[in-house]
Parts: sequence; structure tokens; C-alpha cells
Amino acid sequence: MARLSQELHRYFFEEERSEKVTLADILLLAQERIFGFLLVILSLPSALPVPAPGYSTPFGVLIFILAVQMITGAKIPWVPAKMLNHPIKLETVQGFLKAGLPWLKRIEAIARPRLSDICTSLFGRVTIGCMIALMAISMMIPIPGTNTLPAMGIFVTAFGLTEDDGAISLGGLVLCVMGGILTTSILMALVWGGSSLLDVIKSYLGR
Repeated sequence: MARLSQELHRYFFEEERSEKVTLADILLLAQERIFGFLLVILSLPSALPVPAPGYSTPFGVLIFILAVQMITGAKIPWVPAKMLNHPIKLETVQGFLKAGLPWLKRIEAIARPRLSDICTSLFGRVTIGCMIALMAISMMIPIPGTNTLPAMGIFVTAFGLTEDDGAISLGGLVLCVMGGILTTSILMALVWGGSSLLDVIKSYLGR
């Protein structure tokens, strides 16, 4: 099976496409990797260090829906038809991929099947699903700083799923934990007038 980066490059840059594409079109590339593939595609725009206005919230909703299905043990994901068939400009998708494919290739260079139970066991998939669901909620929050790191965690974790690489998925889960800490700190700073999570921890340790 071809690498994900190769398939995406062929589909969006080498073959002739209409001016707009849909998620349903992109799913033709997924084959049996459909859950991980969908999560990679949906988290990519927000995971990049470039502005992605208007995508974090709707894609966060979709990622949350997929994560819940992972937790419940679904084999084939269900996506609302309205979102599945919503047109996206080809130029927009190509812009995200130009920025994201180099990073994807770097991860692919070290990816290989290992620690497979993390990706395939019931406990592993439930744990991954729960963490991704929490990061998806963070992506939905319209506050700067609550989108990028959680999306990066989802991206790396999901890529591990596509490659059956539990080590990479574990690395993604670490990013998810970091993203959760960052989001919690930002929300606490907003609620308690500037006191971040780190400030609270320092205060507690100083007692």
C-alpha cells in the first residue's frame, strides 16, 4: 500500500480535479485505514503553524463524532451527510497539503508496525478515542492557543493508527496531554484573571 503522503500528492496535485472537492471524494483514498485517515485529514489544517480560520470548530465537531464511534467500537465511521458532501475549494486543500506533506513525510520515515496492541486492542482504541474526543472539544473552543497543539496531538496519534505504529500513537497521546494542559491553563487564566494552571501548581507546591 502506498504511503499516505504519496496518495494525497497524487490525488490532489497529479490528477485532474474539479475546483471543489468533498470529504466523500477524499474518503476514496482511505481503504481499511478509514478512521485514522479521516482524523489525519481533519486535524491537519489546525495542526499546521499557519492560520486556518473557520476550520477548527467544524472539523473539531467531526473529529469528536469519530472519536465517540471509536470508543463505542464502530468498525465503519458515520459522518453527517451535510458535512460529508460540503464542498471545499481545491486550492484551499492544496494549500494545507503543501504545508503539511513535508511534516507527514518526516513521520512516515520513522513509521513501521510496532506496539500494535496500542492501536488495535479494545483498551488502546478506547483510550485513544477518549483522548481524541477531549482534544476535539479543545479545537472547538474559539480562543487562540486552544487549537494547534491539540490538533497536532490528534494528527500524530491518528497517523500512528494508519500505520499500525503504536509508538507514534503514544507520542501523539503525549502531545494530547500537553495540549490539554495548555488549554486548561488558558481557560483558567481567563476565568481567574490571569492565574494560569502553572501559577496554581507553583502556589500549591509553595505551601
